[in-house]
Amino acid sequence: MAPERVLGVAASGPGDARGHRSDRRSAGRRAGRRRAAAAGLVFLLPALVIFGYFAWWPIAQSVVLSFQQTNLVSAPHWVGLRNFAQLFADPLLATAALNTLWFTGLSLLVGLPVPLVCAVLVSELRRGGALARTLAYLPVVIPPVVAVLLWKAFYAPGESGVINSLLGLFALGPYPWLQSPVLAMPSLVVVATWSGAGTAVLIYLAALAGVSRELYEAAELDGASVRRRVWHVTLPQMRGVILILLLLQIIGALQVFTEPYVMTDGGPANATVTVLLMIYRYAFLFGNYGVATALSVLLALVLVVVSAVYLRLTRSWSTS
Repeated sequence: MAPERVLGVAASGPGDARGHRSDRRSAGRRAGRRRAAAAGLVFLLPALVIFGYFAWWPIAQSVVLSFQQTNLVSAPHWVGLRNFAQLFADPLLATAALNTLWFTGLSLLVGLPVPLVCAVLVSELRRGGALARTLAYLPVVIPPVVAVLLWKAFYAPGESGVINSLLGLFALGPYPWLQSPVLAMPSLVVVATWSGAGTAVLIYLAALAGVSRELYEAAELDGASVRRRVWHVTLPQMRGVILILLLLQIIGALQVFTEPYVMTDGGPANATVTVLLMIYRYAFLFGNYGVATALSVLLALVLVVVSAVYLRLTRSWSTS
């Protein structure tokens, strides 16, 4: 029996040793990954603390403040849901919400296709592409308040206004651009689109540079026109970028403030009052920081819900 036992040990020993070595290597790799993750967390911890202190902590304080009444000087006192009740009792809230939605809809109708069309046209230029890119981005460089004040002068009523003077050459106008409840909001949308289109144009140009030229050449060989090449080649290849910029534009439009504040101050007849303009009035005109914060929290919740629903609906579109 002794020789057989010796042979049995000899026969099974190398396999068991290899198995033990493999287990040790796997355990070593897992331990190495855990150490790497722990080291990464240690290096990331200062950034997380700083981000949490300057980003999440103010958000938490805002949520608490929405249930308090304070003038930011004396100690706040708890009022519960009274700020929200006062907010929903304000008849101007519905008007501001509808105006904000109206501005967002017009912004998407105008502001989404215009930068894309400009980017496609600039990408097709054989000469002067750099100058066209500079001119497209120039409005972004101008300070927003300065740009809005310039447009306010352009929209001056009567024949003295720049736009009315140009229209007068064609026997049109003059129009009360900012004094009309019907024309005021579209006028603001034009300014907002002009001010923010440059960034979208550059992003679209970067995305266009990544589209394979072979697809365009194949489409040209098939006899596709420029419109068909854009529809069947360009847009499908840029679908992910377009969806991201659309979401960013929705979020930005729902937070519009500069244009209605500087150009119309919510007028005429509250036709351009927006949610952020109401927040400003509650905080800095009425001194009611609790209600202003409550409206800010509600707007933040709306933005979170809109973003979540949008990302859920477009998840398959952006990856297909």
